Amino acid sequence: MTESEKTDHLFPSAEEDADAAVLVPDTKQARSQSYRLAYTDVDFLLRDELRPVRLQLELLKPELLQQENGIQSTVVVFGSARIPDLQTATERVQKAELQLRSNPDDVILAHKVKVARNIHTKAHYYDHARELGHMITAESRHKGNCELVVITGGGPGIMEAANRGAMDVGGKSIGLNIVLPHEQQPNSYITPELNFQFHYFAIRKMHFLMRARALVAFPGGFGTLDELFETLTLIQTKKIKPVPVLLFGREYWQRIINFEALVDEGAIDPQDIELFQYVETAKQAWEIIQTFQASDSHR
Repeated sequence: MTESEKTDHLFPSAEEDADAAVLVPDTKQARSQSYRLAYTDVDFLLRDELRPVRLQLELLKPELLQQENGIQSTVVVFGSARIPDLQTATERVQKAELQLRSNPDDVILAHKVKVARNIHTKAHYYDHARELGHMITAESRHKGNCELVVITGGGPGIMEAANRGAMDVGGKSIGLNIVLPHEQQPNSYITPELNFQFHYFAIRKMHFLMRARALVAFPGGFGTLDELFETLTLIQTKKIKPVPVLLFGREYWQRIINFEALVDEGAIDPQDIELFQYVETAKQAWEIIQTFQASDSHR
């Protein structure tokens, strides 16, 4: 804050009062925790009773920063953190196979090889996600604005690929990271000023959809399924306006989720399956998103 900004209002700013609060004489009373300004008292802000305040802050901070960066519309890319690029996947298979050759009767190592091979067969999705991020961002940069910006969960794997595609053409992309018990860090392709960290899954999922113009779900696990089904539920119940929901890789999704069985069991209506589409290439996904954008702009 500049000196002119500090004096351009009647009341002192929160920052000015915080600076002034530490200038008092160092006495027992001044050192008391109760004497701290509430908004500078981290111990107070972390109390269980302050959860509603933390929820509000977590909603507000990314919102304000996206506004300041001119982010208006996004394309959400979900997908597994465990699907790396082809080279990395190949190296992991080779390493697992080498370990198994040294211990051919080890059941755990045999399973490790099986999993490594299965992930290897899905490594091409990394390339598709990167290409899609490239396409979306290149078009927005060509138009000279941030009409559509890629947003991911900010982690490795498919998320990294989509952020990487945006960086390939010098564009912005967003990462919504979540604090986890095990080590977790943002991938290096997210635009730094659009790299956010969340404590609450619910607020993070809200931010995924607040500016969403489309959602692309690549193969993934519990996290991807959670995010996908929340979106489908919100569209089904008309809590949000319909947007394209694209499931990348029909073979994977039809093996993992039997949507037709849900219809047959009466758990969903037949038209609910029309809430999403299958796609196989980045080009196909981008064409659907563009068609939706064009038709929605004429409503």
